[in-house]
Amino acid sequence: MEILSPVGSPESLAAAIKGGCDAVYLAGKDFGARAFAGNFSDSQLEGAVNYAHDHGVKVNVTVNTLIKNSEMEDAVSFVRFLADIGADAVIVQDIGMLKHLRTIDIPKHASTQMQIHSLEGLKWCSEHGLSRAILARELTLEELSEIVPDSPIETEVFIQGALCYCMSGGCLMSSFIGGRSGNRGSCAQPCRKRYDRDGIPGFHLSSADLYGIGHIEKLRDLGVTSLKIEGRMRSPAYTYLATKAYSMAEKGEFGDEFDDTLELLRTVFNRGTCAGYLDGVESPVQSLYPDNRGFFIADVKIRNNTIVSSFEEPVGLKDGLSIFNGDVKVGGFKVMDLDPIHVPFKIPDGDYQIYRTYDPRIDVIKNTIGSTPKLNGDTERREVRVKLEKQPHRNLKPELSFYLSTIKNVEAALPYADRVYFDNMDRIDEAIEVCGEKVECVALLPRFDAADEYAFTDRPVMVNNPGQYRACKGAPKIYISNIMNVFNSSFPMEAFQTTLSVELSRNEVSDLIAHRPGRYEVMAFGRTELMYTRDPGIGDCMLTDEKGMTFPVYTDKRGYGHLLNSIDLNLLELAPELGRSGVSSLGLDLRKRPSALVKTVGQVCRNPTDKAKERLHQMCGENFTRGLYQRKV
Repeated sequence: MEILSPVGSPESLAAAIKGGCDAVYLAGKDFGARAFAGNFSDSQLEGAVNYAHDHGVKVNVTVNTLIKNSEMEDAVSFVRFLADIGADAVIVQDIGMLKHLRTIDIPKHASTQMQIHSLEGLKWCSEHGLSRAILARELTLEELSEIVPDSPIETEVFIQGALCYCMSGGCLMSSFIGGRSGNRGSCAQPCRKRYDRDGIPGFHLSSADLYGIGHIEKLRDLGVTSLKIEGRMRSPAYTYLATKAYSMAEKGEFGDEFDDTLELLRTVFNRGTCAGYLDGVESPVQSLYPDNRGFFIADVKIRNNTIVSSFEEPVGLKDGLSIFNGDVKVGGFKVMDLDPIHVPFKIPDGDYQIYRTYDPRIDVIKNTIGSTPKLNGDTERREVRVKLEKQPHRNLKPELSFYLSTIKNVEAALPYADRVYFDNMDRIDEAIEVCGEKVECVALLPRFDAADEYAFTDRPVMVNNPGQYRACKGAPKIYISNIMNVFNSSFPMEAFQTTLSVELSRNEVSDLIAHRPGRYEVMAFGRTELMYTRDPGIGDCMLTDEKGMTFPVYTDKRGYGHLLNSIDLNLLELAPELGRSGVSSLGLDLRKRPSALVKTVGQVCRNPTDKAKERLHQMCGENFTRGLYQRKV
C-alpha cells in the first residue's frame, strides 16, 4: 500500500521523503483545506513536484474547498497549471468544479469533504472522472470490507492524525459561530474548545488522534490503495516520524528502531490516541484536554520542588518535561539532574501529571532531514475562461418546505406546507399517508448510509451525498439537501429542486441562481445543524460554550448525534427578496421542535401579523440570526 504523507512546507517535504513515503499531498496558496499551513507558491509547487519525482515520490495537490462562481476561473486555471507542472493528482471537494476539469489531463481524487462513504458513492465517482476517493473517517473496518473490494476506483483511508468530530464536509460550526468556514479551509476548530455538558465542564467534542498502525494488514487485505497520514500543520519532525513509522510497519520492519520511532512520534505530538471508528462505533473523544501535551510519563507527587514518585517510563538528561495540574499547565523545564528530578522553579507541593515534550534525539532527526530544499520553477498559469449562461430573471413566490420528524408535527404543518421532508424512515409510509394528495411528502434520507440501505426509487427523496443521488436515480423526484454543499452554478446534478449551501451570502445566492436553470431552496428558519457525528458518547444533552451560548444535541434512532445552533435562523421577513432572486422554496427546519412552534412558523409565513410574529419571538427566546446570508465566508 501507498504511504501518503502530509506536507505543509518545503521542510516537511524533505522530512516526508527522508521518512520513506511513497507520495505526499500538499497545497498551493489558495483553495486548500488547510489555509493556515505554510503551503506553496506556484514556483515552489513546480519545484516540489520535480524534487519529489527525483526521489521517486508522487505529489497530490489539494484543491479541496468549496468554490464560488467568482473563483471558478482561477481554480480551474490552477488545476491546469498543476497538470502542466506534472503533479500526479488533484484532490477535489467541489462537485461543481469537476465539470470544468474534464479536459484537463490529470488524475482527480475525491476529497473526504465530498462525503464518499458507500459503494454507490464510489461508483458515482468512477462515472464522473474521479480515479480515487478518500473515504470518510467514520467507516468501520467491517463497513470498509463491504465497500473497498468491489470499488471501481482506488481508495484512500486515513490512518494517522487528527480526527474531525463532525463528519467531513458537513461541519458548519466554525463558520456559524466564528465566521471561518471549514469547507473553505479556515476552520477555527470549535471542537477543541471547552464546553459544559449538562453542567459538567470538559472538551466534549475533542477527538483523540487517530492511531491505526495495528490495522495496516487488514486494510491491505481489503485492497485499500493508500494510507493517509494527517498533519500538514504539524512540524517536519512529526512528518518524518509518522512517515517512518507507517512505512516501516507497512513493510513489516519491526524491532528496536521501530519502537524508538513510535516513542518519539508520541513525544513530538500527542493529544491522546484512538483507533477512530476502525474497530467499531466507539467514542473517539478524549475530553481531558484538546492540545498537544507530548508523551504522558506519570502521575507524580512533588515535594520541595522535587519529584518524589517513582515511575516506569525512563526519563533522560536534557529531556523536556511539562507539568500539569489537571488541564492547567504549571510550567516546563529541561531535565538537568536525575534521581531525583528537581523542578527548577517554585511549585506548591501536590499531585501533578508530567509529559515529555522534547527528547534530545529529535535534534538528530533534524540533522537527518537535512537542509531545506530550494524549490523553484518558471511555469506560468494559463488563463481560463469559464462561461456561465445567464438565465431569464425569475421573480417567484417561494413555497414552504417543512423539515419534520414526527407525525404530530406533520399534522400541525399541513395547513401551511407545500411539502414535508420527513426524516423518520420507520414511519415514512405513515407520514406519506397523513400528507395525502395535497401536500407532498419527501423521504429525507440519513446523512450517513454506508450500506446504501435507503435506495428509494418509488417515492420522492431528498439526498445528502453523491452516493445517495446515484442510488435513488430512478426516484420520481430527487431533492438535493444543503448538505451536498451546492456552492456554484456549475453543479452537475439534475434534480427537481436543489437546496443551496447555507454558507452562501445573499449576493452569492442571487448570482448562482442567475446562472443556472432549475428550482432552488434556501434554508430560512430553524436551528441549523452545525455538526453531525457518529460519536456514541454524545447522547442527548445541552452544550454551553465559554460565552454562555447553549447548543442542543440529540441522538437519533440510528445512534448519530446532531448538534444544533444556539439560536434560530430566521429569514422569513426576507421571503420577498429571496423570491426576487429566483428562490422557489423556503426550508423550515422544525425537527425536534414542539408542534405549537410548527404551527406558529406556518402562520407567520402565510399570514404574518404582528401578533403571530411576536408569538414566534417569544417561543424562540427573542433572538434570531440571519446566519451567513448577510456575511461572506
